[in-house]
Formats: sequence, structure tokens, C-alpha cells
Amino acid sequence: MALRRFPSLLVETPRLLVRPLCADDDKRVGEIFAERLVRRWLPIAQDDVTEFDGYAWCTELAVERRDSGAGDHYGVVRREDERLVGCLWTKNTDWLTRSTEIAFAVAADARGYGVAPEAVAVVALSLLLEHRFQRIELRVAPGNVASRRVAEKAGFTYEGLLRNAGSLHSGRVDLESWSLVPADIR
Repeated sequence: MALRRFPSLLVETPRLLVRPLCADDDKRVGEIFAERLVRRWLPIAQDDVTEFDGYAWCTELAVERRDSGAGDHYGVVRREDERLVGCLWTKNTDWLTRSTEIAFAVAADARGYGVAPEAVAVVALSLLLEHRFQRIELRVAPGNVASRRVAEKAGFTYEGLLRNAGSLHSGRVDLESWSLVPADIR
């Protein structure tokens, strides 16, 4: 099968705009990924934030992921003040099965307002309805109650536990598997 480029997405809701990241987003993205709670649930070193390069994440890493067909990196922008309040990325795309995984991180000052479920849902729906994906996945480390709530609110279905399937700064972890498929859309 020929290599596919991940589709370019620009989706919006009345409150949010989800768009590809750009070089100017690097400082804010770095702030989001430097936050302690974000580092707790992602495979980012807990004590060494200097490892994370916001500029690379917004530019060459996003382009590399998009051009390889593996996924893309997006910014979640609050429309009322045009502030970048979160990051969302797709990864582990399988073009044969037309599936991809979504991951996200939300700035501390934007948590608790429904930003993550709204952004995840609009991107998942765009991929399913406009780009003919057949399966969107979310993987959540057990204990990450906030991410589990995002999956539920975004309409994903819990499928089970993937044993020893992920890693965090603390080591190997199980991951809950959640999915959204076209049949779930009412």
C-alpha cells in the first residue's frame, strides 16, 4: 500500500478551534507539557522538562508525523480569546484498518471546562465522517480519572484493559482501551 499523508484538519465548535500547530505555538506548548499533572500521565521525564522541545513538537515532529501518515499535532484554541489551551495529537495510524489513536493535554487554567472532551469529539467525528476512518482509539492509564471522563464524555466505548501496553515516567503500565467507530454516531 502506498504511503498516505495524514489528512489536514481544521475543525471547530462554537467554543473551540482545533488547528495544526505552528512555530509560534512553541512557548505555550512547552508550558502545557511542562505542567506536573501532564507529565504524570505522559511518557515525559518527570524531573527533566528541558528534554521537551516545544518548537520541534510544533514544527518538524508534526510535519514528520503528518508526512509519514502516522498522525499529526494540533492546537486547541479557545475562540473567545484566541488562547491556545491544549494540545491534541493523533498517532499509531493504521491505514489498512483506517484507525488512529488520539492523545491530548490541556493547560491547567483550562481544565474542568469541557475543553478536552469537546476537542477530542470534534476531531474524532471529523476523522470518521469526513476522512472515512473506521476506528478512533483513546488509551488511558488506570488511575487517570480525568482522561477516563474525557473518553466517556466524548462518546467513546470502554473495551478493556491492555496489560503492560504503555509506559510513563514511572515505568510500564496497563492501558484502558476506549474506541469510537462509525456505528457509535447517532
